[in-house]
Amino acid sequence: MSDDINVAAASRTVFGKGASRRLRRENLVPAIVYGAEGEPQPLQLKHNEVIKHLENEQFYSQLLQLSVDGGESVRCLLRDVQRHPFRQQVLHMDFQRVVAGQALHVTIPVHFENEEICAGVKTEGGMINRTVNEVTVVCLPRDIPESINVDMTNLKIGDTIHLSDLPMPENVTLLDLGEKGDDSDHVVVAVVAPRAVVEEDDDADTDAPAAEGDAETGDDSDEKSD
Repeated sequence: MSDDINVAAASRTVFGKGASRRLRRENLVPAIVYGAEGEPQPLQLKHNEVIKHLENEQFYSQLLQLSVDGGESVRCLLRDVQRHPFRQQVLHMDFQRVVAGQALHVTIPVHFENEEICAGVKTEGGMINRTVNEVTVVCLPRDIPESINVDMTNLKIGDTIHLSDLPMPENVTLLDLGEKGDDSDHVVVAVVAPRAVVEEDDDADTDAPAAEGDAETGDDSDEKSD
């Protein structure tokens, strides 16, 4: 688990769509913090500070120390970010208070390491096909991992890594992985043959019957000439 990230906010006393639009024009982001049996508290954050935080991958999954009006910090997780469809503007944010000893569902990024020296790519000319970039885990706040790391070094063409193959830290379990034998064990990453090779194999299969047909036609011609 990484060090907590400090987030400064101010209490918000204006509400509604019109008030939120005015806040955004003043480069402020409306937000709310809830959970831990406390009352939901409306907040506002400085937009430029929010943008800097969102550039940090850990901001999305790690514990945050949220201080409101300069008061004592409360441990939280970022739960939702609403963005403008085409501007670089954050419209709203949701934070959830964290209770020590209470398990959480947290979405964690998956990092693929050593792709450049992957055997299936470097020596066999294959390609890496990622199907999962993040996973949801269940753990206590103190056990939240920064990321789940997958070593690609020894994977060859045809090799796959499933959810059940991921190296999970101690006391951390995958939410999306069900009982053994069911269909929840999805592929996370695979090393596949280059498309050109696949297309060449398909062409070869297509040409084979045609060649046989030509040979049969030639035989018929000989028989007719006889």
